[in-house]
Amino acid sequence: MTTLTLPWPPSTNRLWRHWRGRTLLSAEGRAYRAAVAKVCLESRCTRLGGVSVGLRIETWQPDRRRRDLDNLLKATLDALTHAGVYDDDSQIDDLRIRRAGIDREAPRLLVAIEAV
Repeated sequence: MTTLTLPWPPSTNRLWRHWRGRTLLSAEGRAYRAAVAKVCLESRCTRLGGVSVGLRIETWQPDRRRRDLDNLLKATLDALTHAGVYDDDSQIDDLRIRRAGIDREAPRLLVAIEAV
C-alpha cells in the first residue's frame, strides 16, 4: 500500500478551458498535475500498471463551505494516472472518500493506494 499526501485539487469547473473550439487542460489543472507528479516522485510511489486498484481518500478541507465530494475526484484521479501510479482510472474497482476535517492552513487529500 502507498500513502500520499496530495495538495487540495482545483474544482472540476476550473480544470478545463475552451479555446478556439478546443478543450484544453487549464493552467491550474496543469499545475495540479505537476504537483501530484512531484509528490509521487519524491515518495517513490509503487507503479501498479494495469492491475485492479483500490483507493481510500480522506479530505482535509480549506473551510466549512458545502462541497460535493465527487467533484474532488476528477482532478485527483486524472493526476494520479498522469503521474503513472496506474495506467488508467478505469482500473479503480474500490473507491472510498470521506471528510476527515478542516485545515485552513494546509488543505489536502490523504490517499491510500493498493492493488486489489
